[in-house]
Amino acid sequence: MVTLVPLLFISIAIGSAATILAWRARPEPGAKPLVALLVAQSWWSTCIIFRLRAPGLETKLLWANLAWIGVVTIPVAWFFFALEYTGRDEYLRLRYVAALSVVPILTVLFSLTGHYHELLYIEPVGVSTTGVVLFQQGGPWFWIIAAYTYVLGIFGMIPILGLLTSDAVAFRGQSAALVVGLLAPWVTNIIYLAGVLPTAGVDPTPIAFSVSGIVYLAALTRFRLLGTSPAPNKRARQFLFDRMQGGAIVVDSNDYIVDLNDSCVEILGVDQRDVLGAPAGDIIPEYDRLPDDGALPGHLTIGNELGGHPYDVMATQITNVRGTTIGRVITFHDIGEYLRQQQRLEVLNRVLRHNIRTETNVIYGYVSRFENDENARTVKERTLRIEEIGKKGREAIELFDKTRNQSEPTPLEPFLEQCVKSVCGTDPEATVQYDIPDGDVMIAGLLRPVFSNLVENAIVHNPSDDPHVWVSTSVDGGTVRVEVADDGPGIADYELAVLEDGTETPLKHGSGLGLWIVKWGTDIAGGEVQFTENEPNGTIVTIEVPVLSPETTSPAMVDTD
Repeated sequence: MVTLVPLLFISIAIGSAATILAWRARPEPGAKPLVALLVAQSWWSTCIIFRLRAPGLETKLLWANLAWIGVVTIPVAWFFFALEYTGRDEYLRLRYVAALSVVPILTVLFSLTGHYHELLYIEPVGVSTTGVVLFQQGGPWFWIIAAYTYVLGIFGMIPILGLLTSDAVAFRGQSAALVVGLLAPWVTNIIYLAGVLPTAGVDPTPIAFSVSGIVYLAALTRFRLLGTSPAPNKRARQFLFDRMQGGAIVVDSNDYIVDLNDSCVEILGVDQRDVLGAPAGDIIPEYDRLPDDGALPGHLTIGNELGGHPYDVMATQITNVRGTTIGRVITFHDIGEYLRQQQRLEVLNRVLRHNIRTETNVIYGYVSRFENDENARTVKERTLRIEEIGKKGREAIELFDKTRNQSEPTPLEPFLEQCVKSVCGTDPEATVQYDIPDGDVMIAGLLRPVFSNLVENAIVHNPSDDPHVWVSTSVDGGTVRVEVADDGPGIADYELAVLEDGTETPLKHGSGLGLWIVKWGTDIAGGEVQFTENEPNGTIVTIEVPVLSPETTSPAMVDTD
């Protein structure tokens, strides 16, 4: 007993230090149950000290019975800590806490009323020479609470063990520390109950709490137990599924619905409780059209003819660790606004392609009758300018249209040659020099108007009689770099500022669509554009875009709407 008391004091001191650290982090997931666990361990050790020091049998029995408060609190606190710490806090509700507390509360009541029955212990037979109360054997409830304690310990350890395979080193360290902290007193208690340890009737489990306390201290400080928590992981995945804007429904391999998110409930107009477990064909319109994996050709209309909405539908197979398909996730993306936007672009394209061109041709024809009139020449210049704006507008519309029609990869060499020749044909006085990297380099075909506009702007906006343009290319890994340099006056700062802001206002706008086409096309192709000054005069525009393989489609296949 002389050695036992100092060990118990050490256990209490270490546990108290860990309790203070956990209490400071109490807003963190799992902190409060961990505080309860540590306090319960210290309480158990404290009761043993008072029991050993108590003068008479009655007082010793009192402290032995009060120790059960800590004994039964530990497994419940551990179980709730494991749930909250790993993100399963949906079970930390009052009704669950109350249900799991029934057995511990009864245990404490049975311990305090033990002189009326023998449920927890058979009557004590006396006091040993070391002052320990001796019991003949445990009663029937003793083995019930023992089994209950180990069941909660096992179920609490299951989610903790799952973190041992986490990709995060901190979570693996935390999990290992928690497992060691639980096993130390657990194994000690099992050995004690088996009668292997010669402890003269004193349960040495609280002494093992000193090991737990040291491990918990290490977890709190070294592995940031309550500073880096895995709790959001589980909730985040479910949150993303439930709150994602598109609808998502999960079906098993037999085409029965096993889950669906809130958006899908609204899209299908159903009650989640009614459709779970139902055949997917009875709930999803035209279910037989849906592919086993991949996108549905065209779109799916859900609703009646007057109030229906068009949806892009994508099916993604779910496989197990052996690669066997066990179900599918079917997602619904509302494309009603996209189709309306596409319709607007088609109307604008028709207006820009036909109406404006027709009207400008008529104006130009009438004004040509007044060749010597200065005002007539101005009108003709403005008419050509309007036609040019219409042309740029058509190019912009076609650029966005290619994001839907899947622009194929195009070889860089003939691609650039065509762009340069088409522009040089409009200004024979211009000098354009360019080089092409060796080898077959494939880029997104929708970049044609990007490079054409860059070369054209470099020539058109150069007031020199002999404008020069230099086009150089290089390939670095999976990126092709194209530089277009000129010796003109350069691009105005306000033009670049508008591009950087990404929007125009009535008081802040560019002079045309050329630079916007360059920016939009590069962005859609998954690249970047940079503008720098050329020495001594002019601008260098650098385009960096991914190199594509002949078998792949370009990054432009992304719906940017």
